[in-house]
Amino acid sequence: MASSLVVPVIDVQNDNLKELWPAMVIAIKSSSFVAVDTELSGLGNRKSLLAQCIEERYKAICHAARSRSILSLGISCYKKVENKAADTYLVQVYNITLLCSEEYIIEPQSVQFLVQHGFDFNKQYAHGIPYWKGNNKGGSDDRGVHIRALFTELLRARKPLVLHNGLIDMAFLYQSFYAHLPDRLATFTADLSDMFPAGIYDTKYVTEFELRLTASYLEYAYKKCKLDNSRSVTSGGVEPHVHIEFCQYGGQMSRYVDYRPCPAVAPPEGQTNICQRFSAFGWCPNGTECPSSHDTDLIILQDEKSSGDKRKKRKRQREKKKGGGKAPDASSIFDGAPENKIPHMEVDPAETPGEQQGAEPLNDKDGNSEQNEEETTRRDGDGNGACDSATTATTSDDMNTTADTKEGEESKTKEEEREKPSDPSPSQSNNHNKNTDTGTHRAGFDAFMTGYIFAYSCSQFKKGRVGAVEGKVQQQKEEEEEEALLPSCLNKVYLSGKAAPLNVVKSTFSKSSKAHVQKMETVWGDRV
Repeated sequence: MASSLVVPVIDVQNDNLKELWPAMVIAIKSSSFVAVDTELSGLGNRKSLLAQCIEERYKAICHAARSRSILSLGISCYKKVENKAADTYLVQVYNITLLCSEEYIIEPQSVQFLVQHGFDFNKQYAHGIPYWKGNNKGGSDDRGVHIRALFTELLRARKPLVLHNGLIDMAFLYQSFYAHLPDRLATFTADLSDMFPAGIYDTKYVTEFELRLTASYLEYAYKKCKLDNSRSVTSGGVEPHVHIEFCQYGGQMSRYVDYRPCPAVAPPEGQTNICQRFSAFGWCPNGTECPSSHDTDLIILQDEKSSGDKRKKRKRQREKKKGGGKAPDASSIFDGAPENKIPHMEVDPAETPGEQQGAEPLNDKDGNSEQNEEETTRRDGDGNGACDSATTATTSDDMNTTADTKEGEESKTKEEEREKPSDPSPSQSNNHNKNTDTGTHRAGFDAFMTGYIFAYSCSQFKKGRVGAVEGKVQQQKEEEEEEALLPSCLNKVYLSGKAAPLNVVKSTFSKSSKAHVQKMETVWGDRV
């Protein structure tokens, strides 16, 4: 079975940004790819966000990005380590607390959801890093120590960008740290193709169309990939697999580190009755009041047990279609929304009669729900991590390769890490009903999970090529690294409820926005 993992996450806020800045910039510039996630103050009405017309959907997302704000930003930098067995990555994770300096909407259901998952609004208002949205307002985005300058460093680094169900995240990043969003989707994708020349990867698309997992919400996909990777390691074979290393933080830096335990998948004790809605979507309208289990470990193990059983998929599809009558249930209502953003989406009371009784409020987080059998979930966790030249701690899935012992923390029960607050009390570990949604829900750890899924997927892509290249002259390192970055998923962003992804390309019929052209000239010195 998979070994436990403890992820060090660096908490970045206004009073330590200057101190942490050099390490963050180095981590971004030296990375092989960067995974990103956001926590939002809301998203607005889900009907508009999930419109069948993609252009209309984009307009709704633009409205949300212009009127709401990013509360926290997660950045996880994965650096491929050379001369080590397997695909070894040195990972640095940052959880950046932000405070928009303009007026913005914050929705009650989002507040409640985030508070239930450990988000500290007192800390945000006291120590959040201020920022202005849209086009430059007096300052320079290419100089100084502020979040817009950090985003500029990310663009200058020209690294692959990895997100999970990332259309909404990208729109918020653009509006918050780059420029005013263009009115047309084609212009937006044209700008993105210039901004990230190394490519954009969406792990939601990867899990749906490449790995083809039974479910694709973030926590499920991460735990399933970690479990399969561990099995590959412990089998003793030569198949490609992933090893993860972290820095050891001492001295002043240790004050900012939050160690996030991520225990191995294991059979649960006690309750085994799975909530079918949560199993399919990673979200349940009954929240903590649900009598069935929301334990992702149990869901994964039962999915594996019934592998190949088509009835499970059909059952999930029926569950998602239940809302066709007068009173659609929450599953069908949010079908096609981004898993972790469902709690941030507003629902018209008329659309969901009686549905929200006993359900936790829905926050507008990621506004994209999936339309495959295993869609929307929230991302639990938190994160922070940074590392310049500190000693590293290997925490791979191979139980024998943990060079940096945090295993005592990892031995905590699965229930605590995933769904309980960051400081779980002993009594909580005895709770067999693992559907409490009070675990920390932070952008940093979500970014780490997103990056892990991508790293694992790259190793699987390499595995598929082993037979083809065996016996041939080994290609140069640069070519191998390029090939490892999933060419079949390059610049394909998952679209909820659609069979085809959004292609992030500049077409012959679209031009870059004026604001973007200006940024390219002033920040990069390039002309589009």
